[in-house]
Amino acid sequence: MRIYVDTSVFGGVFDKEFAEPTKHFFLQVDAGRFSIVTSAIVEAEIEPAPETIRDFFTRYETVAEIATITQEMLNLRQQYINSGVVTPKSAEDALHVAIATVTQCNLIVSWNFKHIVHFDKIPKYNAVNTLNGYGQIGIYSPMEVINYDSDDS
Repeated sequence: MRIYVDTSVFGGVFDKEFAEPTKHFFLQVDAGRFSIVTSAIVEAEIEPAPETIRDFFTRYETVAEIATITQEMLNLRQQYINSGVVTPKSAEDALHVAIATVTQCNLIVSWNFKHIVHFDKIPKYNAVNTLNGYGQIGIYSPMEVINYDSDDS
């Protein structure tokens, strides 16, 4: 399963609120359950982050597919803005969704509950995707995609 990982997930490892499920997510990446895709935009957003986050990102940068930003992605981002999914102020958030969509990821994981993982925005992103000839994409927090290894199936 190809999963696009945005900047918030790499930082989530070091955030008290998100650390446990984020570490569990990356353990499952290490175990080969997920193939991760990230992007040049994540690289740029990670650059000014604390050293611990940069070092952690570097560890996964070697195994992740790093998507380069294309005009197709920028056009899709603009469609999200034009359709009112997000405002121009949230263009980088929309770009993460566009990258995940264009690179045909199954899912995008993010801790950004305001502009990405939001009950009102997810169907709107997918409506724009459909109108522009793309498939739908699952948008979840890492907590929602990890396997808890329980018997509660």
